[in-house]
Amino acid sequence: MNLLQACAARRDRVFAAIGDAALLLPNHHLPQREDDASRYHGWRYGFEHWRPASDFYYLCGFEEAESLLLLIGGSKPRSILFCRARDPAQEQWNGRRLGPAAAADMLGLDEAYPITELEQRLPQLLQGQRSLHYPFGVDAGHDQRIFAALNTLRGARAIRQGSVYPIALHDPRALLHEMRVIKDEAEVALIRQAADISGAAMVRAMRFARPGQFEYEVEAELLHEFRRRGARGPAYNPIVAGGANACILHYIENKMRLNEGELLLIDAGCDFQGYSADITRTLPIGRRFSGLQRELYEIVLDALDKGIATLQPGQSLQRLHQTHLQVVSQGLLDLGLLQGSLDGVLERQAYLRFLMCGTGHYLGLDTHDAGRYHRPDGSWRPAQSGMVLTAEPGIYISPADDIPERYWNIGVRIEDDVLVTAAGPELLTGQVPRCIGDIEALRD
Repeated sequence: MNLLQACAARRDRVFAAIGDAALLLPNHHLPQREDDASRYHGWRYGFEHWRPASDFYYLCGFEEAESLLLLIGGSKPRSILFCRARDPAQEQWNGRRLGPAAAADMLGLDEAYPITELEQRLPQLLQGQRSLHYPFGVDAGHDQRIFAALNTLRGARAIRQGSVYPIALHDPRALLHEMRVIKDEAEVALIRQAADISGAAMVRAMRFARPGQFEYEVEAELLHEFRRRGARGPAYNPIVAGGANACILHYIENKMRLNEGELLLIDAGCDFQGYSADITRTLPIGRRFSGLQRELYEIVLDALDKGIATLQPGQSLQRLHQTHLQVVSQGLLDLGLLQGSLDGVLERQAYLRFLMCGTGHYLGLDTHDAGRYHRPDGSWRPAQSGMVLTAEPGIYISPADDIPERYWNIGVRIEDDVLVTAAGPELLTGQVPRCIGDIEALRD
């Protein structure tokens, strides 16, 4: 199944879910001038570039800006795209456009119209619909267009002529984000490709990094490999953090010099046809881990492996994070960095000074992908086949009077991407070395 076939199947699921209602999804828009802040409406987890809105792209696979998808349910469902018309002068400056006719044909949609006709056509298309699914509050400009169409249908003259209009408004994200939790065949294939490209880039960066270089030089190796292998670029701002910078969870300055004897934490993943990978590795800036670095690294690696093993269908997603906390806390107790019993440390959350963040999230169209982690009653949902998640335990030690100085400014994180299957967890990023011996062999 290719992407467009998958989009058609997803639209069919939406039609089945919404019944006689209509669903309308706008895409992100482009800036009106070079310095317009709206050029960054594609912000995704720390990386600013234009990209299609995820829910919109999920249902049609269309990558041009200034577009909108309308699904009209009922006995004869219709899929309708509004997009930019062909314009040779504009295309000369800003790139080719498909235009409505070609876009509808390529995407397998029923109809398509110029986006400039939206205000004219939308009241007609929504006439007769009792319910509308639309994400109000995301974009004020689109909201105004939709409210104008609804007000046209609600007007006194329209009412006298028998206007039937949506009186129930629903947020479609509850439906679409639940669908996006379980990846279909096409999504899994794209995430695998993103993981393969990201893995190759990570190995390149791990092999390249040496004392005396700057963090941005390592970042450049990542970006080069992403583009060389066909990715759009990074899915988020790469983290290339040497020494104490590794204790800053979202360090993205990437400008410091790498020093012999310290560790380097690299957190990076590419965007391949809209889908993300997310990998972290920690390595010595020199050729070998020190004894103390090895101790901390082995704790995190043990936590990672034991956490991944919990990603079995039917097992609570909470177990992933709980397992990471238990293994890391016990390791820190063994080193004397925490005191008391394991149960006491977990109850007091004493680990928070060393592991202060969540250690896993959904992965897909967005790096932190859509979907709920809990059931409606508040309990954790179970892992299900088709879920893709990250597992990313870590230890981050900042200077403190009660911590031996030899541990100061050491940050270790290891992160892999995992597909939940009926047979158990499948590691999508296992091609990137993570055992100490393999990492040191790569550094020779």
